Amino acid sequence: MPIFSRVFFFILLANSLLFSGVNTLKKATVKKGELNLFFSKTFNTKNIRHFILSKPHREVYDFKKTRLAHKKVPLGLGKYVRMAQYKKDIVRVVITATKGYKPVEYQPMLSGKEYHISLPKGSLPKVARHKTINTHKTSKKSQKNKKTKAYNIHNHELIVIDAGHGGHDTGAIGGRKREKDLVLQVAKRLERQLKKRGHPVYMTRRSDRFLKLRQRTKIADKKKAVVFISIHANSVPKKQRNKVYGIETFFLQNTRDAKSQRIAARENKSVLKGTTKLSQNVIIDSVLTGPKIVESNKLAIDVQRRMITNLRTKYRGVKDSGVRHAPFWVLVGASRPSILVEVGYISNPRERKRLFISQYQELLAKGIAEGVDSYLANRKKEIDFLE
Repeated sequence: MPIFSRVFFFILLANSLLFSGVNTLKKATVKKGELNLFFSKTFNTKNIRHFILSKPHREVYDFKKTRLAHKKVPLGLGKYVRMAQYKKDIVRVVITATKGYKPVEYQPMLSGKEYHISLPKGSLPKVARHKTINTHKTSKKSQKNKKTKAYNIHNHELIVIDAGHGGHDTGAIGGRKREKDLVLQVAKRLERQLKKRGHPVYMTRRSDRFLKLRQRTKIADKKKAVVFISIHANSVPKKQRNKVYGIETFFLQNTRDAKSQRIAARENKSVLKGTTKLSQNVIIDSVLTGPKIVESNKLAIDVQRRMITNLRTKYRGVKDSGVRHAPFWVLVGASRPSILVEVGYISNPRERKRLFISQYQELLAKGIAEGVDSYLANRKKEIDFLE
């Protein structure tokens, strides 16, 4: 083979290898009115799909065969530019403009690892300006107004909180402490945390009273809630009480896991009297499909993560028992994303002591509220990207 042919062959081979496989989007910046994207290797512009959405005007770019290097890549791009891992190998960039504009896209001649997109005027990230404030009082007022404005976005997102058990149904008992009292305390703290964030909240019970299953499960739909959260505490027999502890979050789904089945059976006991096992399975199976299950799973993941993160800032040995699924009857009736939070084992001496400490309860409630906000924010992004 002549030398020229061999050189040409190797150039073609290098190019094919260069453009094959998945690329990595390492960094994104906004500078001089442009969105600058930096890739790990030379990027083939044929892997870009560009289209427009209206109301509001949005320029959408799908970068195929691309993955984000890490979660911080989309941060700090301003409110007009959004970026996410849309699919496994597709990064989506959405640029929102108040008026229609024609973006200019180009790949610098000397750098095939970059891609630039011009942005509409006024889309640069806002840099905080330091202003001289005369008095401490003015500063406080300004901060309060900013918080109020930020939380107003949640004023239509009603959350229903269900404190488990109540009345003649004490729930689990450990060391003379009752589950029904504990979960009501946590539920009230959660209510305050959510209201701080601007959410309207409805409590299924505010006092020591028992609610029938039908009352609990229909409230979320009747009130048009975006989320239903049922608060409970776990328990095991005396032989295991010193060994078993931890926090877990459940969503509705059938399971073969013995532990999940046992927990669900205990929580369901007081509300399933008079129903046959066949009728229970028929009803549960009828609601185990559809988006509610998927969304409930996502909500459970966000809530569990934030609870554990918050508690570990102040307490050692907090056990993350994870997100699990089980046929909890209280989650069947609501057609909204619904979860059941087991805040800990009231049967475990150390965990029981912590569960009745105000600070511990506050961290739990804060974690659940943060998880709800995280879930709702992610859901909004998903909806925006799919529109």
